Amino acid sequence: MDLQEFTLSTNQAAPPADLPPMLQALWHLRKGDWNKAHAIVQEREHEQSSAWVHAHLHRVEGDLANAGYWYRRAGRKAANSGLEEEWKALAAHFLMENET
Repeated sequence: MDLQEFTLSTNQAAPPADLPPMLQALWHLRKGDWNKAHAIVQEREHEQSSAWVHAHLHRVEGDLANAGYWYRRAGRKAANSGLEEEWKALAAHFLMENET
């Protein structure tokens, strides 16, 4: 699945089968269900990949201090791109990771 297919899948009622957790979280976020996305990343908060998505979620929420904490936990610099650009970058990263 590529980024365009993943993005278009958010027009469906449910995420595609067998999506890994970080893509599930990004899918739910795109659908407007921040709480579901947050619940998914919180279940895996010890993982760096989850911390990265967690940071994005708090950035979407507008809680930049909390986002900064999660970027540090992820070992990444805080994003300075727009939210849409960051969402696409995250989705592309995890889609590529899912193919390997």
